[in-house]
Amino acid sequence: MALSHLASSSPSRSANLLKPLSSAISLRRPISTDTTPITVETSVPFTAHQCEAPSRTVQTNAKELATFFRDMVVMRRMEIAADSLYKAKLIRGFCHLYDGQEAVAVGMEAALTKKDCIITSYRDHCTFVARGGTLLEVFAELMGRQAGCSKGKGGSMHFYKKDSNFYGGHGIVGAQVPLGCGLAFAQKYCKDEAVTFALYGDGAANQGQLFEALNISALWDLPAILVCENNHYGMGTAEWRAAKSPAYYKRGDYAPGLKVDGMDALAVKQACAFAKEHALKNGPIILEMDTYRYHGHSMSDPGSTYRTRDEITGVRQERDPIERIRKLILSHDLSTDKELKDIEKEVRKEVDDAIAQAKENPVPEPSELFSDVYAKGLGVESFGADRKEVRATLA
Repeated sequence: MALSHLASSSPSRSANLLKPLSSAISLRRPISTDTTPITVETSVPFTAHQCEAPSRTVQTNAKELATFFRDMVVMRRMEIAADSLYKAKLIRGFCHLYDGQEAVAVGMEAALTKKDCIITSYRDHCTFVARGGTLLEVFAELMGRQAGCSKGKGGSMHFYKKDSNFYGGHGIVGAQVPLGCGLAFAQKYCKDEAVTFALYGDGAANQGQLFEALNISALWDLPAILVCENNHYGMGTAEWRAAKSPAYYKRGDYAPGLKVDGMDALAVKQACAFAKEHALKNGPIILEMDTYRYHGHSMSDPGSTYRTRDEITGVRQERDPIERIRKLILSHDLSTDKELKDIEKEVRKEVDDAIAQAKENPVPEPSELFSDVYAKGLGVESFGADRKEVRATLA
């Protein structure tokens, strides 16, 4: 990124060298609370379809950069830990990891409020955390424990946080997009002045239901933002083998679109803010996030049979979203390299502690098989059976 300060430099600004996310040392203000404006130019220009591209100039500050760094480090460490837990057979079933794509989750969240809705595919762990989910809820859900965000009954693909308007976590490829457009319909009907971000991968981009949902959203000017997280491989199939036109931001034809560097958290923030403003006034828009996953499609995929290790290493070295923010923080002298490494050590301990708590958490009661099937209060939540009777039957 090319960098420049929005505010003129001054002696007081040079004193803003602080230990991130902790108490101040010497005369420094903590990086976590420093809101001195900084302006940043995105790594590459936005590419637009049927609309004017937003400015490459993004305003940020030390507090936001510190938050981005820490949140992405948490996500990265969380996903690496999930890999180990899966291999130890403490996580069962499907498990799709997000490491490499963290900038999409944190950049999108920075442009939204909790009134806005997000719905996504089965690669949902980090989006859940960005919406305010805790590490304990993540690991408990992954290991099928009661403290999980879906009470241990959803697993990796079905994270959920209704109080933050995060509606999952969906295992059927592309099925979340029509649901997201339905959320946008509800927002317009209720005059909420909020939008819905419906995320899907490049592998889902050819789904017919996506185009049907986009069509009706455009007809009704719904505040729906379709976000294609293009990590360039649908399972093990490269995009060029699956799509005649892999320019996914143009796929809407009549709907405008924007191609974004999805490895640049600040570019994602700028694009999402632009898309939200557009959708509230004019209806749906498509964002294509050019991103990359380091793991395979799922834990059953080594991720190295259809791409080279050199390709993965090259992305890590040149485009890694965490390293980009680290360089930005260091280039502005907002923190030292040691302080950032201390944050990483702190995060590692937080993740380990959450895993230990999750392991001690009990599995759901057998009677929970019959709950959360129907809406509560209608007399059919447990198929009409009394909970004690259900428990006795299962015993």
